[in-house]
Amino acid sequence: MSTDTVLGTPVTTPTTPVQRAPRAPGFAADTWNVMTRELKPLLREPATVIIAMVQPLVFLALFSPLLPDVGTGSALQWFVPGIVAMTALMGASMTGSNLMGEMVTGSHERLLVSPLSRSSLLVGRALKEVVPMLLQAAIIIAVVTPFSFDLHLGGVLVGALVLAVFSVGVGSLSFALALASKDQDWLFWTIQQTLIFPVLLLAGVLLPLDGAPGWLSFLADLNPLAYVVDAERALFNGSFALDTLLPGVAGAGVVAVLGLVVGLRAMRSSS
Repeated sequence: MSTDTVLGTPVTTPTTPVQRAPRAPGFAADTWNVMTRELKPLLREPATVIIAMVQPLVFLALFSPLLPDVGTGSALQWFVPGIVAMTALMGASMTGSNLMGEMVTGSHERLLVSPLSRSSLLVGRALKEVVPMLLQAAIIIAVVTPFSFDLHLGGVLVGALVLAVFSVGVGSLSFALALASKDQDWLFWTIQQTLIFPVLLLAGVLLPLDGAPGWLSFLADLNPLAYVVDAERALFNGSFALDTLLPGVAGAGVVAVLGLVVGLRAMRSSS
């Protein structure tokens, strides 16, 4: 309150208190908010996770009987880790389609002008992809465990962590591709489908690459997923051999760093 004098009469004038602007949430809070927002459709329709499992389960049903037993046990010990890695790759590589839908409806543009940082918009969306990947991996393992599959829980948990890092990178690359494609759906799906199957085959997911010709082995050596799959197979068998585990962790880390760098650059230049 302040007091002024008008014609000899004191007049009290109320003063408006200074209001401080609320402190903006930090990067971690923004990322969490974006991730929970992206998970809400999944929580409302959990059946989508089951529907996405049709292809991996068909592969397991049709390929497993054709695989001979390996020296360490059932062929499932070799085949299942590759299928889990394939599920992670395919799921994360398709996440950019959600962003394309938001760009069509204008939701993406509204988020760009919101107080949320653009970095959190990308990282939160990429982290969201870890949840369905973990659910799908759990379903696959639950299905195959009764059928001559030896469950090594510690190795499976470490393998899931490695795949989570890998999925963040692939999801970020998928978002960058969606931003580059904008409203051209055909461009996104053409590039995604053109790249995903060579990457899977060169990782030895469905067929072993032992005895492959030199040029094919050379291309496989350039594929980060090949090292991730080798690490998954060792971990799912309960082995923590560093000569296999470290290249797999490095391969997942390279994909994550590359994806985040490319994705953040694309998100910051998005309009």
